[in-house]
Amino acid sequence: MDSKCYKLLLVGGAVRLYFSSTSLASLIGHRVEFATPLNSFKRMQEGVFLLQQGVDPYRGDLVHETPLLLKALSGILIHYAQWLPLLYILLDLCTAALLYLMSRTFVGQKLQQQRLERKDYAKDTEELQYSVNDKYVISELVLVAYLFNPLTILSCIGLTSTVLSNLLLAMFLYGMIKRQLFVCVALLAFETVRSLYPVVLIAPLLLLFARRSVGLGIVIFLLFATCCLAVAGANYLVMNSWNFLDGTLGFIFYFRDLQPNIGLFWYFFTEMFEHFRTMFLITFQLNATVLYLVPLSIKLRKEPLLLATVLVSLMAVFRAYPSLGDVGFYLALLPLWRRCWKFMAHGFVVFTFFLITLSMMGALWHLWIYAGSANANFYFGATLAFCTGQIFLITDLLFAHVKREFCLYNGQKIMIDGEEARILLE
Repeated sequence: MDSKCYKLLLVGGAVRLYFSSTSLASLIGHRVEFATPLNSFKRMQEGVFLLQQGVDPYRGDLVHETPLLLKALSGILIHYAQWLPLLYILLDLCTAALLYLMSRTFVGQKLQQQRLERKDYAKDTEELQYSVNDKYVISELVLVAYLFNPLTILSCIGLTSTVLSNLLLAMFLYGMIKRQLFVCVALLAFETVRSLYPVVLIAPLLLLFARRSVGLGIVIFLLFATCCLAVAGANYLVMNSWNFLDGTLGFIFYFRDLQPNIGLFWYFFTEMFEHFRTMFLITFQLNATVLYLVPLSIKLRKEPLLLATVLVSLMAVFRAYPSLGDVGFYLALLPLWRRCWKFMAHGFVVFTFFLITLSMMGALWHLWIYAGSANANFYFGATLAFCTGQIFLITDLLFAHVKREFCLYNGQKIMIDGEEARILLE
């Protein structure tokens, strides 16, 4: 990392430190857009207190963090609570640094791949190819996109455990690029036991390490399952009870808390008749996990990192308890696909969706909860539009990637009967 990146990290840390000392930090810690039943700092505090008192924090329905993390943070929360914002800032800066290093390595690998395939590229595709300069430009864009995104900054100062999830995902992606199999499997197992949905990231891992070997793929999957059992066993040793499984994974799968958030679950299950709940619960959870996994894995089998990016973004849209911190993480990965931006057609639409819906959420929440002049439909309308904007962004990126791959080998200008043909992806 050069001096410019260290300066960016320093400025990013200073911005977080400044806002964490203002009243905005406590406000964000109570906003439903950032703090969910899974990542709320207040719930983690309660869990640590109950653990210290010898009470099982999972007997009720308040604490949903894993025992290992509660135990790890208990000493800091009890003895050094005033330093906790600084710890979260350091973890967030580590996430940014890992994404920077990951992006530099990724571009370097793309350059090597291009040297081998360039003879097959069409002549007018220089602007679609990665350049040596991209090794610095793209990595700095990724760093800036994470450090100075308001969503990640606010998530950090609100002390949400999304900061920890983002760090684990960044470590996983960095391990993927560095081809560290055991590190990736261990990190993925830990995050899966915490929040369930990262289990889908086993697909890019299998494509990266075992695309041509079914036997090796089975071995990796068994290794992943063993690591998940080991993490669950370690959590059991902390509590001497299996109650935490129902309080974490069970709580996520059965969606017991109907507190509003930026996702889609809460409104539907508030309005749902009880005898339909099981069917729709399975449907929604399949949509959030395996529904898109197979077709995306087949289409993106040669691009494991793009597959991981898309899966992380789909998790942020369709998971049971999403937060804006999850959205900020995958937005920081978009500069990796800078050479696809030429074919992204909905940039203005997506930006407008994000700007208007994020602005309206706070106002509609106030009108609904405090002023009493609106209802749940108003707030859900804003969150539904926000999810729609995210889907536009994800599909736009996928289509742009397919168009870029086509143009690399066929050229950007295809002439039919002396006229330039227009490429349409249907």
